[in-house]
Amino acid sequence: MDVIISHKSALEYWRLYGNNKISSSARQRRKRLPDSIPKLAIVRDEMPSSLTFPINIMVGGQSAKRTSKIVRARAHTGPIPEGCFVGIADGLAVSSPSLCLFQIAGELPLVKLIELGFELCGTYSLPARNEYVAGEEAGDKTLYNRPQLTNTKTIKAFAKRMKGVNGQQKVSQALPYIANGSGSPMETILIMLLTLPYKRGGYGLPVPELNTRIDFENAGKRRSGKSYYVCDLFWPKANLAVEYDSDFYHTGAERIASDSERRLNLDVLGIKVITVTSRLIRNEDEFDKLAVLIAGKINKRLRYKNPQFSIAKRELRCLLL
Repeated sequence: MDVIISHKSALEYWRLYGNNKISSSARQRRKRLPDSIPKLAIVRDEMPSSLTFPINIMVGGQSAKRTSKIVRARAHTGPIPEGCFVGIADGLAVSSPSLCLFQIAGELPLVKLIELGFELCGTYSLPARNEYVAGEEAGDKTLYNRPQLTNTKTIKAFAKRMKGVNGQQKVSQALPYIANGSGSPMETILIMLLTLPYKRGGYGLPVPELNTRIDFENAGKRRSGKSYYVCDLFWPKANLAVEYDSDFYHTGAERIASDSERRLNLDVLGIKVITVTSRLIRNEDEFDKLAVLIAGKINKRLRYKNPQFSIAKRELRCLLL
């Protein structure tokens, strides 16, 4: 009997292992789910190491639901389109990142669902043990420079085939605000604070391109020794780049010189660079000034005079920071 890891256990799996353990027959064309859960010994002994018990397992009907210290059976009765499951070993599969987003949607506020969508479509993963707070033990750290698990195009196509399934409506609400390619949790927070609509506490700015490659012509390449730079946030029509620098206040002379050279070389291409730090993002008044500055550079007029905006903004910041 095949075992399908799902819900929070699937998210934990993707955060721990990424695509490292995918089998050769990765995308499974399953049309039905197991009618009952496997023996607990199978769940206990054959699961990937480090997953937290009880492990969420998908089953095909309410009669198969069961909860113990080892397993929590989760019933699914909706459609099962191609791409729902990914094979990770013989007789063992896991909910795909897209399906995982649907399965967890009902357990998260919309803002946190959007944040999770950025993670799944980005190149980092939050700690597996605790969803939002980094720790020190293995599996409890944010990981960077990982291949994207999915992307917004895949999730959108998947959503069209999941009508009527729990989470479909909420994921559809979140999708317009999710973008591909975020490189870190703080980049995601920066983007969300700037681009979510006023009613959600953001400034309603257009979503920038993320981690965009900027190629140099020969002159710039000779000056810098590099053929391209990657800009964290980039609004191409305004030739504006916003760079998140987590180490801005703890840099040596070599790093400062490198950043200065980077800004100069981008300036040669007509690209203006604004550097943003964690300290600035966490300071509400300073962030207000940043949003106004960016809006002016991209020719976007801010309209957030409604007093409800201040309430929504603080609620958003409480959820993200």
